Amino acid sequence: MVPPTDSLILSFEDARRVVEEHASQITPPPSEALDLLSAIDRILAEPIAADRDIPPFPRSTRDGYAVRSADLTNLPTQLKVVGEIKAGASEQIFLSYLNPGESFSIMTGAPLPGGADAVVMVEYTALQGRHVEIQKHVVKGENIVAQGAEAPIGSVLLTRGTRLNETAIALAASVGESRLEVFKKPRVAVLTTGDELVEVNAQPGPTQIRNSNSYSLASQIRQRGGEPALLPIAPDEPHRLRELIEQGLRSDLLLMTGGVSMGRYDLVEQVLAELKAEFFFTGAKIQPGRPVVFGRCGAVALDRKGRAPKYFFGLPGNPISTMVTFELFARPILEALAGLPPQPLTFLHARLKSEIQVKPGLRRFLPACLSGQYEGTQVELVPWQGSGDIAARSRSNCLVVIPPDRERIAAGEWIAVIPR
Repeated sequence: MVPPTDSLILSFEDARRVVEEHASQITPPPSEALDLLSAIDRILAEPIAADRDIPPFPRSTRDGYAVRSADLTNLPTQLKVVGEIKAGASEQIFLSYLNPGESFSIMTGAPLPGGADAVVMVEYTALQGRHVEIQKHVVKGENIVAQGAEAPIGSVLLTRGTRLNETAIALAASVGESRLEVFKKPRVAVLTTGDELVEVNAQPGPTQIRNSNSYSLASQIRQRGGEPALLPIAPDEPHRLRELIEQGLRSDLLLMTGGVSMGRYDLVEQVLAELKAEFFFTGAKIQPGRPVVFGRCGAVALDRKGRAPKYFFGLPGNPISTMVTFELFARPILEALAGLPPQPLTFLHARLKSEIQVKPGLRRFLPACLSGQYEGTQVELVPWQGSGDIAARSRSNCLVVIPPDRERIAAGEWIAVIPR
């Protein structure tokens, strides 16, 4: 029997909190070693530490002249230029020493000679033969990064659970890490349901539509660190639906679309209840995506490694509802299964370009477009025909978030947005 749904329909905030609580309890997956390029966008399984001071020497941040700041008491002043230091200078430069009244011409990134404690930018100097005229005061340490200031040897640069974006990859490369230990990608089964669906390469009948949800979810799964496994379309028939759900539950996570509303042939919750599923919620007070289902099923066949399958989501079948509920609810569980620590949902804010009027009662996540530049950025709803309008979603670059207690939001007000 399907559980009583009224008691399990939660506000958006409560539903999101339930998901985040479960995400925080997930044990990260096993790890594997990958070369640096293959590890891009994966989740780091072991911390990375500095193998030497960063920078390994006092480093100039400007082209100019290395000086003793005490020599610049009276300006302008002339200093003897005793040499030039460029980035990548030979080790011999570490034996160089700057005496009073002397300077070194120095390039950005080059090591500072002994005795120097500041760099004067070249813009404030004038070279006169073997001497340079200094026209500006500097204080001790100006235009210099001290040895180890960015990170001393042995300090942790990247923690376990870091997503390896371009900055993290650059840090790993800078300390000589050519292979990284990363978490294995979770396998995510995708099951779409409904007799009205046909495969992408089929010619739909007059009342049929092609299955787009499996492919939008596969894209979202890959973007968030998972490996999608697309199952056959499930018919509106309990026996075959159960077979496919059991197959999907052998993966690390099961995402189902369709069959979770209140119609006579919406059978997903019924089959899950027969499988002794535990339901955490069977609806959220949002638009689109109100009939979203979240639960766990541990009484089904174990996967090949002997681990019981855990979480599943029943996402609404309308395409935009599927995309939105994945981002709001399924994403935190998937990222936790990929080894990423739970991340709170964050919003940007922009001024509303045109007035919005809605019925109160639901928190709404509606397709919209951010436009403009700098502090003049504005956001405006994209005209759409409901949660089946994929074309409208393709024209949007964000979601406008409308609180459940607002009927009207005037043009010019600040409003929360979630960028794509």
